[in-house]
Amino acid sequence: MTNDLGTLTRADLAEALHREVGLSRSDSGEIVEQILACMCESLSNGDNVKISGFGTFVLRDKGERVGRNPKTGVEVPIAPRRVLTFRASQIMRERIAAAHH
Repeated sequence: MTNDLGTLTRADLAEALHREVGLSRSDSGEIVEQILACMCESLSNGDNVKISGFGTFVLRDKGERVGRNPKTGVEVPIAPRRVLTFRASQIMRERIAAAHH
């Protein structure tokens, strides 16, 4: 289902909806856009996004810390920031592990 680059894209998701569910291409594209917009809005509001059987997009606040420029060795402060991580569900981890055997 992925394109030639080995990456699943919005267009691939819309095409799958069109093919598997039978929605028109324009409706399929709109549904993908709406889902992504809903996820982005929730995350930007500080909410995590959990999709059962797939995984959870988790926001974490990282405090200020001291980093080091690897080229010069000079220490620099790294500002506090919010980061987004993805934790795959147990089902997804098992599927990925099974696919590599």
